Amino acid sequence: MTNSRTETVLAINEDIERLPLDALLERLLTSQKAALDRVGEALPSIERAVEAAVPRLQAGGRLVYAGAGTSGRIGLQDGVELTPTFGVAPEKLVLLLAGGAGATTQAAEGAEDREDQARLDLLDYHPTERDVVIGVAASGNTPYTCAVVQLGREVGALTIGVSGNSESRLLQEAEFGICIPTGAEVLAGSTRMAAGTAQKVTLNLFSTALMTRLGHVYRGRMVDMRISNEKLQVRAERMVMELAGGTVEEAREALKLVQGNTKRAVLLRHGVALVEIEPLLERCQGNLHLALAGL
Repeated sequence: MTNSRTETVLAINEDIERLPLDALLERLLTSQKAALDRVGEALPSIERAVEAAVPRLQAGGRLVYAGAGTSGRIGLQDGVELTPTFGVAPEKLVLLLAGGAGATTQAAEGAEDREDQARLDLLDYHPTERDVVIGVAASGNTPYTCAVVQLGREVGALTIGVSGNSESRLLQEAEFGICIPTGAEVLAGSTRMAAGTAQKVTLNLFSTALMTRLGHVYRGRMVDMRISNEKLQVRAERMVMELAGGTVEEAREALKLVQGNTKRAVLLRHGVALVEIEPLLERCQGNLHLALAGL
């Protein structure tokens, strides 16, 4: 299957609204499972994109998400969660959605066709060759998304396209293309279904693998997460105790001294002087395995 063909009406679905509820749900679930299979087939492409993105972000680049409609909101969601989950500084994320912030909760008619606005939106952030620009579009031909990726490539940024159409403009514009051909939707044209699921899973895999390679994960733990509530405070204290020993009081005190960062609290509990933590992490590019191995 080379094209997304999301608008195609499959004969099997012509009577979908007349199915018994259990059969309807099974039909919908089958479509979602098939979407995951398509993501599995794209793993080599996702791997190549992650490998290419790591050095750009290590050099100080930003992660730029761009899209319109459902695809744009899926990209927005993935990007927003990187700060609380992995401690990525907000200024290292650029989240571009056709139609602006208002399009987050309601459709912005015509916004996806504005290539001129797309270029202006990205230029506002002064993109450079260190940045990583990810465009997401089910059809792969959304003008807004393609224009952002095109401009990103013009300035030398690493560009990644996620689409269900192998022959799309987006995958031609992007240096790295991730094609997930989910095909015809159970509800013709409803890309919030299989295509949306495939996009969400793809971005989950990409960003989580990327953050892991950048050193934000240690022994399966989110050691750079932001502590924003009591539940996360308790989680951070538990991680410090599990990774460096000691009592809950000692873990709490270590976290307090390093402004709530688990990774730094672990180093402190392992005997690294407070003033030496940042230089050590800089030498190890944030990798706690390397930092502890050198003690």
